[in-house]
Amino acid sequence: MPKRILQGPVVSDKMDKTIVVLVERRFKHPLQKKVIRRTKRYQAHDENNNFKVGDIVRIEECAPISKNKSWKVLETV
Repeated sequence: MPKRILQGPVVSDKMDKTIVVLVERRFKHPLQKKVIRRTKRYQAHDENNNFKVGDIVRIEECAPISKNKSWKVLETV
């Protein structure tokens, strides 16, 4: 099964080796036919603490690293 790759800005880098990435998805409401934006925050593994708040990054699904962290950072966009 292919791993999901998501993209979004870093909103927090206060934790050690972890960043929080805000991912936005858009979809059309089935009844209202209106485009709706939904956001979700993902905790991603950043081994060398390279990424700072405001960077646009790509994250990839991986095996669980901790309780809330099952994504790792691939690169800066």
